[in-house]
Amino acid sequence: MDAMVKRWDSEGSTAVPYWVYTDEENYRTEMNRIWYGPHWLYAGLDAEIPEPGSWKTTTLGERPVIVARSQDGTISVVENRCSHRGVKICLARSGKDESFTCPYHQWSYALDGALQGIPFRRGIKGKGGMPKDFDPKEHGLPRLKVEVVNGVIWASFDKETPSFREYIGEKMWVYYTRIFSGRKLRIIGYNRQLVPSNWKLMMENIKDPYHAALLHVFFATFGLFRPDQKNALEMDETGRHACLMSIMPAAGAGENQDIAASLPGFDASLQLADRRLIETVKELTGDETVGGSTIFPSVILLQQVNSMQTRQIVPKGPGSFELMWTHFGFEDDDESMRARRIRHANLFGPAGFVSADDSEVMQMAQEGYAHAPEERSSIMAMGGAGVQSEDHMATESAIRGMYRYYREVMGL
Repeated sequence: MDAMVKRWDSEGSTAVPYWVYTDEENYRTEMNRIWYGPHWLYAGLDAEIPEPGSWKTTTLGERPVIVARSQDGTISVVENRCSHRGVKICLARSGKDESFTCPYHQWSYALDGALQGIPFRRGIKGKGGMPKDFDPKEHGLPRLKVEVVNGVIWASFDKETPSFREYIGEKMWVYYTRIFSGRKLRIIGYNRQLVPSNWKLMMENIKDPYHAALLHVFFATFGLFRPDQKNALEMDETGRHACLMSIMPAAGAGENQDIAASLPGFDASLQLADRRLIETVKELTGDETVGGSTIFPSVILLQQVNSMQTRQIVPKGPGSFELMWTHFGFEDDDESMRARRIRHANLFGPAGFVSADDSEVMQMAQEGYAHAPEERSSIMAMGGAGVQSEDHMATESAIRGMYRYYREVMGL
């Protein structure tokens, strides 16, 4: 059942009430209507479970799940919760097994979640045991709807969720397949961090080109993302998903210093000891050096220079979320490209030259909201009040698009 929700009285989505980020009952309704509703959630990359028997654990919404590859290659996502007494089955982050066994009473499950064995099911010496009408087929691990799309594993708790391609729409499909074309992936590494702010702020952050050259000294100074570059912001028809694209000039930091120098974040005293940190090798369709897609509600798919990563959002209550970074490349990368991706990954993660700024400022925002949940609202009016694609950075259109959809699905 949904919790009681507050009223969002203002018209449009330019004024977002602070309680949207802080209210516990609203958060519980988000879990039911968004995270456990008809939405696709990012569950991982199939390269993380490459062989039959491989599995990994993750969390979707607040529910622990197991992502596993069966002997026939089929990938399943099941809840990490024994059907007997609710005990968490897998504690490790990954492994390889022929089956899953609950540590409490040793109930055994196949890799697709089917119940395959119960100790003492027939009792001991004719006494006890499970009822005669007990049917193992009805007591497997709860299974989620799954699609594996060009190497990415998507799962949904709602069996009525439309196909993934329909869910993201044709505009977003173009950007999705720019990175995930079907070319086999290769895992490079992981970062994890706990951010003390509401999960929606992470979605907002990547939908917001306006802040990038103002907050991020590295971006502004070294030309990775600035207002003078060619930029584009696209959304799907619902407004819940968006993609931000940008092209860094070939000469990098040295161009358009007059515009760059006017940015608060620009610092001419900073120099790179190793310019390979920002030097890009073209490898994807188009000339874009930045491609950041937000697939609502759970993940950011990002290409910046030659770093590629997924950022999975795991809510931890209204005031915190875990951000799980998976850095990847392609199976046919040579060692030079692999080294380049690792080098470029220094821009990101909890201590990244760029990303550290975001986690700090999101915490600062959450602290501001906590003191005035009823009295004030975030003003998302940059670029007007509309929701439309743009070819510039001075806009919060994609954030408005997300909250237009959010208000609809939340009944606000």
